[in-house]
Amino acid sequence: MRNSTRRNRNIGTAKQGFGQNNKLVVPYHAQEMKSFYERLEEYNVVKRTINNHTFKFVVEKTRENSFHACTIDDLETILAQIPKDHYGDLELIILRQPTRKEENLKAVWGRLIYSYEFENDYLPAIIIEAVNLEGSFKWPKKLSVGGQKELERLKEDGHKIVMGKRYFEAEYTIENIRATQLYRTLPHEFGHYVHYLDLVIKPEKTDEEDDAWEKRWNDYHRLPTSEKESFAHSYADTFKSKLETKNLIPFDRILDLDKIKKDGLNISDFKT
Repeated sequence: MRNSTRRNRNIGTAKQGFGQNNKLVVPYHAQEMKSFYERLEEYNVVKRTINNHTFKFVVEKTRENSFHACTIDDLETILAQIPKDHYGDLELIILRQPTRKEENLKAVWGRLIYSYEFENDYLPAIIIEAVNLEGSFKWPKKLSVGGQKELERLKEDGHKIVMGKRYFEAEYTIENIRATQLYRTLPHEFGHYVHYLDLVIKPEKTDEEDDAWEKRWNDYHRLPTSEKESFAHSYADTFKSKLETKNLIPFDRILDLDKIKKDGLNISDFKT
């Protein structure tokens, strides 16, 4: 006898929608028109003038066992070496505490946001994420060419990567995370921003300025990810090489407890 439940082989599978509402995703707040990385909780703002350019360091309070690997003094030291004309309108450096779900689903060392909503204003921002030192990162063994290169970069940063049965894995340490975020992630995100400045902001004005700007914006965001990543990696590699040649990096972590207190920050967000 024919079994009617076998008529559709997709019954009870993802193809028919089964379990789609149960997917683990970073939640979107419908009543708050902000991206997840713009929804900051408890934070303090510290202003620093670097090369006559004011930066706002927004430091979000961390959870237990999570820390900001880079101090403001660390970041200021690197920002001072970036050419001033590469700053553009970028003022915000966000030291952010991701949620546990974000750490599992959207873990990144940092990111560039072209228009970040902060205190009723919109400005470009670079985000550097706090990391839970009780965690570890895992990479699948089947890696693209880009993934293999990234794994080599992490090894150069000092991460002790071991091969497990299914993953490449490395434990987090504050020193290795700092090396990645300070010497590579920060200049990498600036590389994206310089690419954006060159293609969208700097071209000469025309009589159809608004239409021309919108076209440049759309053209830039249509570029293949591989092309944008290649530009940012090249920028970061060149920048890092110059600082190494000048013996400016690596340098010890700048953890000035008195200065942290004076800035109204929590020492526990940085100290391990």
